[in-house]
Amino acid sequence: MTRRAHIIVVGNEKGGTGKSTVSMHLIVSLLEQGLSVGSIDIDARQATLTRYIRNREARKDLAELGLKLPEHVALPPTHDRGADEARLVETFERLAARHDVVVIDTPGSDHYLSLLGHSFADTLVTPLNDSLIDLDVLAQVEPGTMKIRRPSHYAEMVWETKKARAMRGEKAVVDWIVLRNRLSNLDARNKRDMEKLLAELAKRVGFRVIPGLGERVIYRSMFLEGLTLLDLRHNILGFEFNLSHVAARQELRTLVEAIGLVRPSGP
Repeated sequence: MTRRAHIIVVGNEKGGTGKSTVSMHLIVSLLEQGLSVGSIDIDARQATLTRYIRNREARKDLAELGLKLPEHVALPPTHDRGADEARLVETFERLAARHDVVVIDTPGSDHYLSLLGHSFADTLVTPLNDSLIDLDVLAQVEPGTMKIRRPSHYAEMVWETKKARAMRGEKAVVDWIVLRNRLSNLDARNKRDMEKLLAELAKRVGFRVIPGLGERVIYRSMFLEGLTLLDLRHNILGFEFNLSHVAARQELRTLVEAIGLVRPSGP
C-alpha cells in the first residue's frame, strides 16, 4: 500500500505573518525528530521558503554540522491554471508517497494554487500577527461593540477546501491551528481584545489557538545563514544562546507538540 504522509499546510491570505519562518522551523523540527519531510513552496514567486532552504543547502559546513534538509520543490505559477494545478497534484502525490510529512507553504494572497494546496491539509497552521488589522482576514468586527459580525474571506476559503476534500472522498475534518505570532509582553488592550475575539471565533469557525513565535531579531538574523533555532546548539557563527532563544525554542516546541506528530516533552 502506498504510504500517505501527514500534510501540514501553512497558510494565511495576508502577507507578512511569518509563514515561511514557521514553515522552515517546522520542517527542521520534524527532521530532527527523525521524520522524513518533503516541502512544497507554492508561494514561489516571492519564494521566501525556497530561498531559506537554498541558503541552508549552500552552507559549506552543512555536512560537518549534520544540518538536515527536506526534499524541496518550488512551484512558481505560469498563469496556465490547468497546467499549474496538474503540476501541484503530481508533486504532492510524489512527495506524499515518499515521506512521513509534507509541509506546504502558500501565498499571502487569494490564488488558485493556494486553494488547491489548502485542500490537501490534514493540519492547517495559520500564523496571525497579534493585531486587529490582521484579524480582518478571519473575521469582520464591529468597531463600536467589538463583536464579530461574520467570518471573513479566508475563513470562508478554508470552509470551501473542506468541501473540496469531501468531493474527493476524503474526510472533511481539518485540524486548524491559529498561531498568535509576535505577541507583545505587555498586557495591552489590543492583546486582550484579540484573545477574546479569537476565542469566540474559534468556537464559530472551528480552530484551535496557540501562542506562535514572538517578535525576535534572531529569526531575521538566521534567514541568510539558512539556520533555525534548533541549529544554535552547534554554536554557529558566534550566535550566543540566551534566554530569549530559550523562550523562542519553547514556542516552537509548543507548536510541534500541538500538531501531534511527536511526543510531548517532559517538564
